[in-house]
Amino acid sequence: MHVVTFTRSTPDTAAKVWVNDDGEVTWGDVATVVNPWDEYALEETIVQAKNGSGESTVVAIGSELHNDALKHSLAMGVSSALRIEETGLDTSDSLVWSALAAGAIRKLNDVDLIIFGKESVDVGTDQHTYQLARRLGWTMLSYVSRIIEADYAAGTIKVEKMLEGGKQIISARLPAVMSVMKGINEPRYPNFLGIRKAAKAQIPVWSAADLGIDRPTAATSALRYLNPPARDISTEMIDGADNEAKAAALVERLFEEKVL
Repeated sequence: MHVVTFTRSTPDTAAKVWVNDDGEVTWGDVATVVNPWDEYALEETIVQAKNGSGESTVVAIGSELHNDALKHSLAMGVSSALRIEETGLDTSDSLVWSALAAGAIRKLNDVDLIIFGKESVDVGTDQHTYQLARRLGWTMLSYVSRIIEADYAAGTIKVEKMLEGGKQIISARLPAVMSVMKGINEPRYPNFLGIRKAAKAQIPVWSAADLGIDRPTAATSALRYLNPPARDISTEMIDGADNEAKAAALVERLFEEKVL
């Protein structure tokens, strides 16, 4: 039984990101963090691998920037880590990313379950998870808030999904791809021994050739990056004898500005 998760290093959500004079996106000297949504996927991967008496693997796709996220994952307790890098490819293109990810899963060969966080905060999307499921021909279980039951011997799983108007209970056959929500668990903190062990880990790097696939072709390309235009912001304080008068004055100003 084998559970795989994917992770990446991202700028802290509180970091200021901008385009420098060379046209490159940067966040300065601010350290990267594990993609926040991935923490729940990492914890669930560890738990499900233990429940199934199996192993867990964490994969990152991209440059060595993502090694920090991989080592954090190992420190948490994931069994093994690897990184996929194909020099010159833009892995922010989801078709490129999913082609490399599918190649990695096929090379690992014995995967029963793939667990993702809800999305990647730096690119703001989760379409790569659906594309991976499509490439593999596996069931996609999205927005999972709870794994009710997993019978790895029988190859079945039952989960609770979050919907806009409520919840849904779904049973599916394994293997499957799953994205999990915040609240499915409480991610553990790496302990000292885990951190020391992870710091010494040698993370293997595979290329498209190592995966036995052709170098994927991007469907999109970024022509350039621009900082958003500066906004001239002014503040006006609404005065009045009491709250009712202030509210009336505010409504009047909103009508004047044609906001209402």
